[in-house]
Amino acid sequence: MSSARFSAWLARHPLLQWLSKELILAPMEPILHPSPWRLRWLGLSIFLGHALYGWIWSAWLPQPYENLTLRVMASLLGCSLMTRRVNHDPGNRLTQVVFGLVFWLELPVLFSWMYLCNSGSTVWLASMVAMVLIYYHVTDWRLATLGTITGGLLAWILFQQLEPAVPQIPEDQRAVHAVVFAFAWSFALMLNLSSANLRREHLTSALATMGIMAHELRTPLSTAALIGDAIQLEVQRHPDHPRAPQLDKLALRLHALVRNMNHQIDTQIANARLLQLPRYTELVSAAQQVHEVVAAYPYPSSRQRECVKVLIHNDFVFRSCATQFSQVLDNLIKNAQHSLMAADSRYPLGALRIEVGLLKERGRIVVADEGMGIDAALLPHIFKPFFSSNRSTGHGLGLAFCQQVVQSAGGSIQVKSEFAVGAIFTIELPVAVG
Repeated sequence: MSSARFSAWLARHPLLQWLSKELILAPMEPILHPSPWRLRWLGLSIFLGHALYGWIWSAWLPQPYENLTLRVMASLLGCSLMTRRVNHDPGNRLTQVVFGLVFWLELPVLFSWMYLCNSGSTVWLASMVAMVLIYYHVTDWRLATLGTITGGLLAWILFQQLEPAVPQIPEDQRAVHAVVFAFAWSFALMLNLSSANLRREHLTSALATMGIMAHELRTPLSTAALIGDAIQLEVQRHPDHPRAPQLDKLALRLHALVRNMNHQIDTQIANARLLQLPRYTELVSAAQQVHEVVAAYPYPSSRQRECVKVLIHNDFVFRSCATQFSQVLDNLIKNAQHSLMAADSRYPLGALRIEVGLLKERGRIVVADEGMGIDAALLPHIFKPFFSSNRSTGHGLGLAFCQQVVQSAGGSIQVKSEFAVGAIFTIELPVAVG
């Protein structure tokens, strides 16, 4: 079946269309409301919580089964979220994998095991309900659903294989427990799904509004371009006029301003498609892409153009969308130019450096500048939509758009910076084979 026929068939089935949108097309959120401090507090809660409840269920309010070794291991898992390598960048792939693994082991696996070993006691029935609600509150509903099923299944298999010397859950209580689990699970799923839809709707609405506003700016810019044409026409009619040279320069400057503004509008309209980025498989040459973007960028002055240095160590090919990726490089060059301007730079050669190369079989594009840099406190937030380190000119979408495009190509983007020293953005991409 062709893609067009499949799309037409899908359009005739609203339920399947909705499932496709929610299950496949909706962006994944491995960590809900991510921030370094949230990860630290979650890690600390896990570390202290196991110590506290291990004491409560063994000494104060003893339960039939309690395991000190499991509690210690679970506490140590919580420590991993408190390390800077994991929590400094919640958008990092390593952080997301560690976070997902820790909460899968801590919640559905461990809680299901304790529930089975305690014969489904009242305490652990309530704990299982709390576990489901917590799990759906910290991660994407699809990951939570898959994790709950696989974690519970793994705990049951281990329970059957190891056969701990504990009574089975009473048969007359199993149906009651199943109803309680189903109630907690269904409401956790519904609340998480509706919250995800609400977050996407708010962001999509705001981005669409910004895209419309950017597009509407073309009307006054067209008028400004016509004024520039009229000035140039008058200069051609009266070339001997004493102010003709000044008027010609004014017209050229006006046209340059219009071109620059139209370029910025194109960027904002692309940014407004932040959540509608499909996964492209177009083969893109990194070196060619960099050269084309650097050549076409509307530099405000010749000094800013001449400070850009391009170094091609090794070219590589990756799968993405050339148009979208050019917007990524545009955004990074624009940010670097603003940073240089804020630092009152003299724009020496190499003040803005773009390098293309390979490292460990992965392609790398590095955009480095010697500008003002980024405050360390702002670094964890710069890839979030609507967050800007420059409130006077930034809209907070450029870097979020960059991250979405790079991730849709299977890559990652990282930043290293020191305030008043400069910034280095590194894009890593899988090299296309065949």
